[in-house]
Amino acid sequence: MSPIRQYALLSALTVLLGISTVIALSSGSVSVPVSSVWQQLVHPTPGIEQQILWELRLPRAMAAFVTGGLLALSGVIMQVLLRNPLADPYILGISGGAAVGALCVILLGVASIWITQAAFAGALLSVFVVFGLAGRQQWSATRLLLTGVVVSAGWGAVINVMLTTSNGNNVQSMLFWLMGDLSQSRTGSWHFVLLLAGLLLILSQARALNALARGELMAAALGVNVSRLKLILYFTASILTATAVTVAGSVGFVGLVIPHMLRLLGARDHRWLVPCSVLLGGSFLLLADSLARTIVAPQQLPVGVLTAMIGVPAFLFILHRGARSA
Repeated sequence: MSPIRQYALLSALTVLLGISTVIALSSGSVSVPVSSVWQQLVHPTPGIEQQILWELRLPRAMAAFVTGGLLALSGVIMQVLLRNPLADPYILGISGGAAVGALCVILLGVASIWITQAAFAGALLSVFVVFGLAGRQQWSATRLLLTGVVVSAGWGAVINVMLTTSNGNNVQSMLFWLMGDLSQSRTGSWHFVLLLAGLLLILSQARALNALARGELMAAALGVNVSRLKLILYFTASILTATAVTVAGSVGFVGLVIPHMLRLLGARDHRWLVPCSVLLGGSFLLLADSLARTIVAPQQLPVGVLTAMIGVPAFLFILHRGARSA
């Protein structure tokens, strides 16, 4: 892919992010004209539109962008680390651990206070369990993947037990969290700092990622410290995924589909794939959340339902195009 096309793709995704943000702020059960959106952002005027934008939609849009960017970036990392096109941020059981932590505090009735901390603690527990089990010997991508799948299955069993033994009042909250929901999500400045730090860290390793994508032996022959790089990738992807899960729950298909869509567009060099993934992942989740708020308004669907409905046909299309190219 020529530099001109790469710059054009990056510019187009930046424009798409702006359009997605405007759609997210203007659409919903109560429509707000685009002119009013711009006016309220630049010169807020007290009233119902100001409350809708500043108290409801803007925080939700920020959470959608951060979550989408974190998941897409983590998906790129996981697919290189595991050398598996089906790898996504949740494949190593991180979302399962976070779900168990979140469901525990929902059962205890303290979700409004501790759900974020409990989900993050559960995700970190899963990270260290997988790493400890897979890294007792010289760990490989296959060993890491198999360990993650087994740990994820174990968390799934625990989740099923918690759902079947809970009363009806808690089950709906649990299911919304498990399907991914942005209605109560809020972000702080540290979420954006973490996303930027992860982006810069992975960009600094972009050439090494290009080499690792061709195989560990090739990367080692080109002077890459493969063991060190794999540790960086594993813990970076884990922290990014854990943070995304604490913001919005388990939102599927973002980390799986977005990197493949960009590769299909020609962005195979990780120096371009990484920033493009953040932009497209954030835009994708902004648009999906806008649909979730409007498609059956005034009711709202969990955003994870929309990402699955969009992600499944998109992945099948990518798979078909890849087979035709091959």
